[in-house]
Amino acid sequence: MAILEAPAEPLTRDDTAGRHTPAPYRWRWAALGVVMAGSAMELLDSSVTGVAGPTMQAELGGGAAVIQWLTAAYTLAMVGGLLLGARLGDILGRRRMFLWGAAGFTAASLLVAVSQSADTAVAARVLQGLCGAAMVPQVFALIKAMFPPHETQKAFGLAGPIMGVAAIGGPSLAGWLIDLDAFGTGWRSIFLINLPIGVAIVLLAARLLPRDRGTTGGRLDLTGALLASTAGVTLIYPLVQGREAGWPLWSFLMMAVSLALFAGFAVHQVRKSRRGGDVLVVPSLFRKRAFNGGLVLGVLLMAAMAGLGFVMTLHLQVGLAFSPIAAAAAMIPFAVAMGGTMAFLDRLARYGRATLLAGALINAAGIVVLMVTVGTAGTGLAWYQLTPGLVLAGVGSALFMGRYFDSVMQAVSVTEIGSAAGTLSAVQQLGASFGVAVLGSVFFGTFTGDADGLMAATMLSLGATVVILLAGFAAGFTLPRRQPTA
Repeated sequence: MAILEAPAEPLTRDDTAGRHTPAPYRWRWAALGVVMAGSAMELLDSSVTGVAGPTMQAELGGGAAVIQWLTAAYTLAMVGGLLLGARLGDILGRRRMFLWGAAGFTAASLLVAVSQSADTAVAARVLQGLCGAAMVPQVFALIKAMFPPHETQKAFGLAGPIMGVAAIGGPSLAGWLIDLDAFGTGWRSIFLINLPIGVAIVLLAARLLPRDRGTTGGRLDLTGALLASTAGVTLIYPLVQGREAGWPLWSFLMMAVSLALFAGFAVHQVRKSRRGGDVLVVPSLFRKRAFNGGLVLGVLLMAAMAGLGFVMTLHLQVGLAFSPIAAAAAMIPFAVAMGGTMAFLDRLARYGRATLLAGALINAAGIVVLMVTVGTAGTGLAWYQLTPGLVLAGVGSALFMGRYFDSVMQAVSVTEIGSAAGTLSAVQQLGASFGVAVLGSVFFGTFTGDADGLMAATMLSLGATVVILLAGFAAGFTLPRRQPTA
């Protein structure tokens, strides 16, 4: 079993700090490829149900809310588990948690693929999200641990484009696989493809990732995890189900309770930290302006990105009866523009927050162009007519997503890595859930089944996305004016 023995991480003397610190890890670039492959697999699955949702709902049954829950259930499980996953990585070791998460994610993908009902599929998506929550927080922490300071910026710079392309490439891959219908598997092939990929990631990670023992004597903050996950559920559930129920009083009460729970979580973390207890989020992070701004920015930008893809899928598939492959192909200009722009992002790093701010405005401009296009073409819309707006939106998304991780994580100290990685990932998943829930509710709440209702629903949903991006633009001013040096 030599292939499963990871090489040990050497130590070198840091004379300035007077302590032993990790030396540059020999296999760091190969290991980076493995952990990024795991993260890309998770991101692909987080977005595939945007295209596959209508097809899955038609086969498995359930109402329109099923389409939202196939995505929202996954991201909610990620929100509830990410902080816990990050803390477990600190306690048990980041390599071990990455391996467990990748193996569990692969197994959960099989459960989604063999589901025979909507409830079973949603439950399996929850399990997928929890396993992803065990894997994803370790990625940033492993990068920080494997790379010396002068290389971390380059490593994080590679992480942003890979994640961005994976998040956008998911819908295109989903559409192609559904249309291919290999061996009659249809939408199930989207999740079956994870099996060989996941097994390869587990084997390579076991061989390449450096061993770490974690923190001796650490404890889990189960109360904090319960507060955070319950707060997320009580926010997203009424946003998804409230519309179908006619927005009863309980839906608004649940959202109010969610805000109280989030505040209670923050108070609990501060008090427990003062008593010397183990917390999920290190309170010192919230004294960093860049980190706080990054959290708000992450929620808004991910809400806009996830919401845009979801709204366009609904417009094309539910409204105009596009096939999954046709709907996915229509979004390819977005992915191409985003991937192409990210190739040049290193040259823009010196402009700091100006890059992110410009990205938010360019993305908003692209969505305005989409609104004009959709309104002008009506039900005769052809996929190529969407290209100008999608290209602009893709360029804007690349500008703010490509530098986002690096900008926020540069402000984090070594002792805050695990907590910061989990928190940052959690709020992004919360943002994605929030975007799908809010914009999905806006769309279905306006859509009446005819052409006029379709135009009204899409215009209102895209307009709300522009508002979210402009709010993100304002939040971006909390970040440092210039990019910090490594």
